[in-house]
Amino acid sequence: MKGSTHLAIGAAIGVFAGLYHSMDFKEGAMCVAAAAFSSLSADLDGNSILSGKLDKMSKLLRESILGLGILSVGAVLYFYFYRHLFYMEWTMVATALFLLGLITRQGVIRNFLLSLIGIGLIYWGWQNEMIWLAGLGLFIAWAPWLKHRGMTHTLWAVFLWWAIGLGLERQVGIEGIAALSAISYFSHLLADTFTPSGVKWLYPLYKKPIRLLR
Repeated sequence: MKGSTHLAIGAAIGVFAGLYHSMDFKEGAMCVAAAAFSSLSADLDGNSILSGKLDKMSKLLRESILGLGILSVGAVLYFYFYRHLFYMEWTMVATALFLLGLITRQGVIRNFLLSLIGIGLIYWGWQNEMIWLAGLGLFIAWAPWLKHRGMTHTLWAVFLWWAIGLGLERQVGIEGIAALSAISYFSHLLADTFTPSGVKWLYPLYKKPIRLLR
């Protein structure tokens, strides 16, 4: 399934959660960023979800996400180094956007960049006693080198993502963001189950793909 479809599903889940819980703009932005990132994170493995033959909309989406991510990270760095201001929520949103941009790229350089970012998150999480962030960093550093639709497309990965989201929930104090992240991740696997290739939900215990379309 197209990455743009996964992204749309995740963003819609985040928007719905924000509206349902009457969140303010900052909390709503966090939910949308977390849901959108979670909905694409399963495709950190293997090749880019938007690689190969791209239509104009996919190209525009890919470049727009990466550009917005770079601008957002630049703004966060500016406020941190020149204004000595640090906003945890906006930093997370900016990082999520930048990572979304990288997910939609392709090639070995993309994999190395993701791994370097993952290692950086491991270090930052360890230094600041944020185990969830170190876990996220490990996922990001490890996943790009896995076979596509392998371990990241399993129920075990959904539970792992929920555990990471639970740490984020406790960090930012937004109730339900762990469930939101897990549901968005799950939505990716469910959507891929409707493709001819299917998903190996129970890999490596059960190695045959499960598909709802023939």
